[in-house]
Amino acid sequence: MNHKAAPSDDLDRKIIAALIDNGRASFAEIGAAVGLSSTAVKRRVDRLRESNVITGFTATVRPAALGWLTEAYVEVYCDSAAPPRRLAEVVRNHPEIAAAMTVTGGADALLHVRATDVEHFEEVLERIRTEPFIRKTISYMVLSHLLPDSPEAGARQSSTRPSGRPSGRAASQSSGRASGGSAARGGAGPRKDAGKQR
Repeated sequence: MNHKAAPSDDLDRKIIAALIDNGRASFAEIGAAVGLSSTAVKRRVDRLRESNVITGFTATVRPAALGWLTEAYVEVYCDSAAPPRRLAEVVRNHPEIAAAMTVTGGADALLHVRATDVEHFEEVLERIRTEPFIRKTISYMVLSHLLPDSPEAGARQSSTRPSGRPSGRAASQSSGRASGGSAARGGAGPRKDAGKQR
């Protein structure tokens, strides 16, 4: 497994913190904050990008502004131990899935889903459950974000599908500051979704 290189010293960490706080800060502004010239900052940022410590720059958008008004976390249970690669292939087919990860415990995977409303969320859930190896799902609807400036409270795709439902994946990370959390709408969780009939 490849691991990203860690920042080499305290100055690198300060530069990264400055970019996380404001991804549009100039090299001169960062340099003034950390005690380096703009040229030295640029050289360090270039090195951090080349070593994949900094993987990109993006904007963080309030999900509700893009039409994402319902949010949930979904536990996925499989009939057998589905390889992470197969699960990854499935989640890429659903633009409403903002993030997905394999987890310890009873569930095989945890999905972070954004939708326009509860009806849209149920549609997404049904699509996910059509996969032959998925036995059941349990959903937890998000009521509000306790940490509104966290990356999970933001989305980074600004386009919409012709149907009016947002397209693209919400960001799991952002180099910019979140502009605020969204109070997701929908019922309270957990919700044990109906399993497939065998």
